[in-house]
Amino acid sequence: MFENIREDWNTYQGDITRQGLWVMWIYRFGRWRYTLKTRWIRMPFSLLYKILFVFIQIITGIELPCEAKIGRRFRIEHFGDIIISGDAVFGDDVIIRNGVTVGLRHTGIRGSPIIGNRVDIGAGAKLLGPIKVGDDVAVGANAVVITDIPSFSIAVGVPARVISRSVNTL
Repeated sequence: MFENIREDWNTYQGDITRQGLWVMWIYRFGRWRYTLKTRWIRMPFSLLYKILFVFIQIITGIELPCEAKIGRRFRIEHFGDIIISGDAVFGDDVIIRNGVTVGLRHTGIRGSPIIGNRVDIGAGAKLLGPIKVGDDVAVGANAVVITDIPSFSIAVGVPARVISRSVNTL
């Protein structure tokens, strides 16, 4: 847990005023509590996590449950109106901006997006359903992604259309 917290600190350049850093600390704490095997020892930490989770949602407007799988150097660039499903999976070096939703497409049907490495998700984008987003992808602002996106692509529009980009432009 402490290695991840140190890396989060470096990702946010040690700026304590960044709300994304607060969210990541609560997320890391929530993941850490699952490492406690004894239920009676874990219970007070679970209660504390649930209180902190609700508090951080109210303060920042970001919902990042500890059940989601987050890679290294995950960065929430702007706070507010960010909702991430507990089933979502993120690779390394992902950037998310305000207004992003990553989650289920239909109520009651499981399946959240799997996001690759080095993905940049623009403000207001919605990634919905059991889709796969490849590595080195840019999702444009307000794009609604409901189909898979191959690596080295850009997704723009409603519904999102995929534009290929060359590897040299990265």
